Amino acid sequence: MAVYFDHRIEAPDSSDVPTHLSWHSALPLLAVASTSTTSGGNVDLYLQQGEYVESCHVERPHQPTALRWHPTKALLAIGWENGDVVLLIHPSGEQTVIPSTHTACMLLLDWSSSGSRLVTGDQNGTLAVWKVDARGKLQGNYLVKHEYSNPLTCCVFRPSSPGEYVFGMQLARASISGDDSALDMFSWKGAPLKMGPQEGLAFYVSTADGAVHCIDEQCKTSVLVSVDGAIKKLFFFEKREVLAVITETMTLSQYTLGSEGGAQEYMKVKLSSKSGQNVDIVWAENGLLITATGEHSIRLWDLEREDNYVLSLDESLGFETGEMIYCVTYCAAKGKILAGGTSCGRIAVWRRVQPNSSADDAKALWKLQTPTEIGGNVVQLQWGSSLNLLAANNSNTVLILCEHLMSAHYSQQMAAVQLTPTQLSVTQFSTGAHLPLLSDTHIKGVCASKDSVTVWSGKQVTVYELSGSTFNIKGSFPCDSVTVAVHSENIYTVEPNRVQIRTPQGTVKQLLAFSKAEGNPVLLNVCQSYLVVGTDTAHICVFDLSRRDAKAHCSAKNMAEQIPNLGALSSVKCNSNGNQVSILISQVNGRPDQKVYFYDIEMDSLTHFDFFSGRPSSVSLYIRSQFDKTDYSSRCPVSQFWDENEPRLFVCETVENDGHVSPPQTDVSVVTLFCTQEHGLLLQDCLPKPPGLQALLAVDVPHYYFSCKPEVLKGSSAQFPHMVSRRPLRDFVGMENCEKATRDAMLNFSFYLTIGDMDEAFKSIKLIKSKAVWENMARMCVKTHRLDVARVCLGNMGNARAARALKQAEADPEPEARVAMLAIQLGMLEDAERLYKSCRRFDLLNSFYQASGQWQQALETAETLDRIHLRTTYYSYARYLESMGDKTSALTFYEKSETHRVEVPRMLQDDTASLEAYVKEKNDKNIYKWWAQYLESQSDMDSALHFYNLAEDYFSLVRVYCYMEDIQKASEIASDTGDRAASYHLARYYEGHDDIKQAVHFYTRAQAYNNAIRLCKENGLDDQLMNLALLSNPEDMMEAACYYEEKGTNMDRAVALYHKAGYVSKALELAFSTQQFSALQLIAEDLDENSDPALLARCSDFFITHSQYDKAVDLLVAARKYHQAVELCISQSLTITEELAEKLTGTDSKDLPDETRKELLQRIAECCMRQGNYHLATKKYTQAGNKLKAMSALLKSGDTEKIVFFANVSRQRELFIMAANYLQSLDWRKNPEILKTIIAFYTKGRAAELLAGFYEVCAQVEIDDFQNYEKALHALTEAHKCILKSKDSSAGKHEARLADLQHKINLIKKFVQARGLYAQDSSEAVRLCEALLEEPNLDPAVRIGDVFGFLVDHYCQQGNFNMVTLLPFVCLLKSHFFVNPMSK
Repeated sequence: MAVYFDHRIEAPDSSDVPTHLSWHSALPLLAVASTSTTSGGNVDLYLQQGEYVESCHVERPHQPTALRWHPTKALLAIGWENGDVVLLIHPSGEQTVIPSTHTACMLLLDWSSSGSRLVTGDQNGTLAVWKVDARGKLQGNYLVKHEYSNPLTCCVFRPSSPGEYVFGMQLARASISGDDSALDMFSWKGAPLKMGPQEGLAFYVSTADGAVHCIDEQCKTSVLVSVDGAIKKLFFFEKREVLAVITETMTLSQYTLGSEGGAQEYMKVKLSSKSGQNVDIVWAENGLLITATGEHSIRLWDLEREDNYVLSLDESLGFETGEMIYCVTYCAAKGKILAGGTSCGRIAVWRRVQPNSSADDAKALWKLQTPTEIGGNVVQLQWGSSLNLLAANNSNTVLILCEHLMSAHYSQQMAAVQLTPTQLSVTQFSTGAHLPLLSDTHIKGVCASKDSVTVWSGKQVTVYELSGSTFNIKGSFPCDSVTVAVHSENIYTVEPNRVQIRTPQGTVKQLLAFSKAEGNPVLLNVCQSYLVVGTDTAHICVFDLSRRDAKAHCSAKNMAEQIPNLGALSSVKCNSNGNQVSILISQVNGRPDQKVYFYDIEMDSLTHFDFFSGRPSSVSLYIRSQFDKTDYSSRCPVSQFWDENEPRLFVCETVENDGHVSPPQTDVSVVTLFCTQEHGLLLQDCLPKPPGLQALLAVDVPHYYFSCKPEVLKGSSAQFPHMVSRRPLRDFVGMENCEKATRDAMLNFSFYLTIGDMDEAFKSIKLIKSKAVWENMARMCVKTHRLDVARVCLGNMGNARAARALKQAEADPEPEARVAMLAIQLGMLEDAERLYKSCRRFDLLNSFYQASGQWQQALETAETLDRIHLRTTYYSYARYLESMGDKTSALTFYEKSETHRVEVPRMLQDDTASLEAYVKEKNDKNIYKWWAQYLESQSDMDSALHFYNLAEDYFSLVRVYCYMEDIQKASEIASDTGDRAASYHLARYYEGHDDIKQAVHFYTRAQAYNNAIRLCKENGLDDQLMNLALLSNPEDMMEAACYYEEKGTNMDRAVALYHKAGYVSKALELAFSTQQFSALQLIAEDLDENSDPALLARCSDFFITHSQYDKAVDLLVAARKYHQAVELCISQSLTITEELAEKLTGTDSKDLPDETRKELLQRIAECCMRQGNYHLATKKYTQAGNKLKAMSALLKSGDTEKIVFFANVSRQRELFIMAANYLQSLDWRKNPEILKTIIAFYTKGRAAELLAGFYEVCAQVEIDDFQNYEKALHALTEAHKCILKSKDSSAGKHEARLADLQHKINLIKKFVQARGLYAQDSSEAVRLCEALLEEPNLDPAVRIGDVFGFLVDHYCQQGNFNMVTLLPFVCLLKSHFFVNPMSK
């Protein structure tokens, strides 16, 4: 909660009407220009509280027209109507007149971002750019001068690109690392490099003819854009690189700026404004445009989101009807604040609040505050300086407003809360008095004590003493202390390096000195008889005030050595014993720390409670479990208090941590801790700040004290608001007025309960007899989840009902649900609701809402979270509404619960007309039926029949027609509809009237076959009996079959019925005995393995006798006579399918022993071999374990793929050899894969002899078919290797074969050598061939024809045709074989 202090400027007598205001951006310096019709114009400077700076007065015979502060230095540029520009330096008052450049009224003054350039412009269109050095001195004449021939209106500098700064940093790093070229760039005189973010020197200026000119960094000008009408405002949207232009006609145009200097218009819109009024336009951050047009509201244009909305004045806050806003200003530094000046002398302030996720309206982000009244007509507002001061011009004078958090203090049952800058609301709780206090000065701080209130303004301290119902000034003295504390009759103030102890009249009684290292005192706090002092160097010191003179209770302690990252102390407080000091700090970066630190003076130790993690620095196991139950993390402390009488009790106000603490805070919690040397920090309670309250003031058992949110003060002082409210501590609800002994016992109980020492806790309250105390203890058990303690409390309270409910709740598995039941019994409904939600027992939550009458919440819970009880909830709510007499709403919810068919007629039975209307309206068959029954009970048969017909209740129709003896109509209905109930009722009617045929007919339609069969048997209707028995159940079929068997006629029907009823053995026995062979065949089809084996054998013999071998085999298999079935298949040449083969070997391994099973498989496989089913034979041989026969069967099938697969899977030597032998019978010459498989199988089968023979065959094929002696040589070599590896028993044959292979290899080698040598030495190759022809047994190793063919080729190439002619005869003589050489 904040107020604005207004300080009127101390203007000199020579100043007249203020016209211009200008704040320095960083320093608290305000420049005010005023005009006078007689003396010209003045410019004066003022400080923070309006103090006049006499040395900086500028007076000229001309009027000032423009003011602009240097961005960093205390240097003010002043433009005059005659064209002069004066630079004024604060505080020396030195004035520098810029060389005469302008001759017309100055309209434009603007500095670059760092202040190195000053732009000046006049009404004639003359623009000049000046260079200013680091000391704020002009550097010679202007840099450039441009003439635009039209009055200049606006100027805006373009910020520099961040890429330049990044490049400079990269260049610096390169220079440090030794890059010479980078180092040269630093020392390049032509372009000196500046470190840090670069200053943007390019800017844009606009003229009255609608042109916008761009002046680049070299001061060259060019026209950027041109619009219609004079330009009123220029803004640069840095985030989007957009230039916004607003004309006098309030047309907004936005231009995107290209990298090469061009501009492209992408949006143009007409802003609404009141014609004929001077419009005030402000550009805020993130593209927010704010306009005040002399209306009851201001308009905001969000250019980034392309949205606009209006903020209006609220008369309920004190604004008047018709009050207009003429000026507006925006401050981003103070949490985004909008201020508007009104025609009635008020300043309207809108503060931006935290966005609500559920609110889509941007208008809801701004909250209007209570206005500040300054009088007159506010025509100009401006925020400024780093202190965020607000200057307001009301046409008569200028006021400086600074925001001040409202002061409040509580001590010794006296509370004082600031209402306005000069007014306090004082409450004395010991007497209940509520008094106002009006001060003569602005109140910057207040300190309340038992019977006095001390206020200070920063310059004056005033002590007010309570006398009766009024306050009188006891003492007042000048003092510029930033903080004040009060103890008894002593006033404690601060000045550099010491604390002054004064009397109420200001007389200094004692000085408490601090060394230079200890710093200047800035924080004071008194608790009982102890004063704690905090300094600007983070030292703390505690003084004992119980004696006449204050004595140091401990030496000054430097907290900076104990607390890392400490920036400054924010708050220091001590407890009533003076042995604990609590500390809040701000970090080095200025943000508040998330910890509360506790310094133990006696132990000289520091502990803390971290609100980010929600845990203290050290905690016992029991206390840790208590912390784990709730979440207090991600918060930040903002204020702290110790109880004035209880040294263990500490209270802290926390807010949700968002990186900074700034008002207003919505999520505020009050955390209560016990702090002791033995047990450290103990969390006692955490509660949200009650709604409607502003902030925590103090804790004084048994109450928390809060300041209230102020109401708008209207009228007389009789309506003076109560500004302090107190709430009982959790443990003292209902015991606010208990005596001190009870209060101490309760505190001890709470403390021991917190540390888990139940024995001491009960000892502390065992002498208390008050039921209110025990009830409060039970309430505490809800918070601590201690049901064991709660049972004791309920017993002492004598609350048997609650004890019984708690015992019944023990059946719930969730502890929270049991605690919720306790909370319900104690009337703590909010806690019960929270507990049910936390354990997700939405069924119990639904029941709780219903029991507590919260039907809307119950319905919402059932519809979203407890849908299994949705209809039940609707029904319960309908019953509730019915009990309340709201039958219309009850009817709706009965329908939702789908119980309206019964409940609505019951509810409306006394209102026949309404019920009949409801029945006719709903068109529901069930309701029609109910109404028809009601009419029937009233003997209105015709109407009953009508509604029975609408309800399609054919049974009731037939029943009524039978009652009315209209049997024909009843028969038609039963026949047409086929309703079973109707047919049954009609059949009973016919039976009662001895119409047997009709009775049997309708019993059949009603599917009451047992009644129809009974009538047929009783009346000898044998023909109908068979059909009815087949339609009925097995019991009725059995009875009918017995009936036929007893009569001895129609035995075929008896057999069929026995079979149909499932009595197969009885049917077969009867069929055999009566020679019913056709029936026997039908019965045998239904036999399976679950039938009697003897019966199956008997049936199979029957089928064999009648040559139905397939059925006989199936029955033998079902009878598990597998051998007989196989032999029957073999003897009768029955085809064995795979399915039959599986049945013949049994589906269960327990049916046959292994040996018998293998024998059966062998027989089945042999049968399959005879039938040519080689694959099935292979399968059965494999199952029998005979893989050789399985392979033989598979070889007969010729399935190469399966043969290869089977051999690989079986991995037996014999199978590999068999498979390889089979593969040789295939065309392996054309299929390389088969060739590889043959070699692999012979190798795996270790058949070296066979593999060698295969290699020989391969070699011969290569010679005979392809004359490829190289491959043949390779194959014979492999064959030779295989023979060497083989272990042949006959050594002679083995050696002979090796010799033969070696001979062939040698011959082929020679021939291959000759052919290879021919290209180098043909004569030697011919000689080798001729020598080869002399070798014995040359053929078939090398075919003679191939050798002679080689020679023929040679002689043909030599042209020796005589030898060519002679060679065939030689070949003929050599081997009796002739080869035509020309055929090659």
